[in-house]
Amino acid sequence: MKDKIFLSIQILAGLMLVMFGLNKFLNFIPMPPAPETMGAFMGALFATGYFMKLVAVVEIVAGVAFLANKFAPLMAVVLMPVMINATLAHLFLDPAGIGGAAMLTLFTVLVMIRHKEAYSALLKP
Repeated sequence: MKDKIFLSIQILAGLMLVMFGLNKFLNFIPMPPAPETMGAFMGALFATGYFMKLVAVVEIVAGVAFLANKFAPLMAVVLMPVMINATLAHLFLDPAGIGGAAMLTLFTVLVMIRHKEAYSALLKP
């Protein structure tokens, strides 16, 4: 039963990641206006020309891995810095918009907990 709950969370996270990743390329979800500081931060990230595309690719690949249940432990580790940055950016620059980022960060942690045996060799002294 517990594994089914963790798998459901992993699938939900995968769907959200694919959707948000594709949105960065296709812009099918309109974004509400951001506070000035968040707008400046996001503008700087978009101005690099590559950063948000890289984030989108990481989200899509991680989402597909979560949905396929293949390489999910690896992709959770790759995804975690992206999710921590998104959560902290919202926490400090746009607290009203923190919901999605915080939820996906929590889901990523839960995916890591589901696959904790995959990390056992890394955590040995």
